[in-house]
Amino acid sequence: MNVKRTSLNSETDWAALDAMTDDDVDTSDIPPIPPELFAKALVKRGLAPIQAKRQITLRLDADVLDWFRGMGHGYQTQINAILKAYKQAHKPG
Repeated sequence: MNVKRTSLNSETDWAALDAMTDDDVDTSDIPPIPPELFAKALVKRGLAPIQAKRQITLRLDADVLDWFRGMGHGYQTQINAILKAYKQAHKPG
């Protein structure tokens, strides 16, 4: 697919952006994230794992594995997160 650009030169003022501090950025239109929503967030990258993971062999139905792989990079982490959530939901007591 050929994409024709409307302009070869960026109209962004990169020097002005580089000079900005975090306080210069207007975040007033970003709604706050309530703690209960934040607690349900999944961290995919950037933080060291809390527990060491162990490598195992796990047999899954082909359609299930294909579905997770279709999610792209990090599908094994997603499987782990779903199993962890299931474990939490089925804790005794």
